[in-house]
Amino acid sequence: MKRASTRDRDPKHTVRATRTAGRQMRSRLLDTASSLFKEQGLAAVSIVAIAAAADAFPSQITYYFRTKEALFVEAACRDVLYVARAAEQHAGKQLSPSDYTRALVDSVMGADAVGFFVEAMTLTRRRQDLAPLVERTVERLHAEGLRAYAAEMAARGWQSRLDPEISARRFWTIAIGVTLEGQAMGRSPDDLAAEMLRLLGPQADAPADAARLRLVTAGNSAPRDSGKEKQP
Repeated sequence: MKRASTRDRDPKHTVRATRTAGRQMRSRLLDTASSLFKEQGLAAVSIVAIAAAADAFPSQITYYFRTKEALFVEAACRDVLYVARAAEQHAGKQLSPSDYTRALVDSVMGADAVGFFVEAMTLTRRRQDLAPLVERTVERLHAEGLRAYAAEMAARGWQSRLDPEISARRFWTIAIGVTLEGQAMGRSPDDLAAEMLRLLGPQADAPADAARLRLVTAGNSAPRDSGKEKQP
């Protein structure tokens, strides 16, 4: 059987290299645009400025994203998904349901990604062609939040006070609503976190013996024998 020549294989390598370079450029444009949009706002940032900051050409932005508004929405959607994933990882290290909820809230409200996403959601009122991306992002937030929350409940034996799906959807609905109101009122991230915790309330209950088990684990010691010391 005749082996493919180097020349026959070159086009495939070229395609792969081109796709990799394209993904890298797209990611760099999103990173740069996200930073500029958060600092200056949509109206104050031009395609030329984004391209210059990303060491790219304006035509590359229009090639990958078509318009500045589409770039804004995609950058906001990507940022909020990244923050959601980081918040779940941070919360997963907590030992109690209340600490788990607080860690989630602090991580989400302490970042500027939700505010950025709220602006993107508002923009789609005038640009319905961009609404599907926002809709898919909201559904991913709910779905991945449910997956993480249900896994914690099962692994730790916690009992959710609401149906896990309702809890997951409720979390992001409150986060978006509190952020929207907070931005209008000029409230601080700490104020937003406190308000969100108040609205969420207790989310789950730990088993009755969870506190005792945590103390034993933290102390790395076995329970003491309450009787007299045994003689050899």
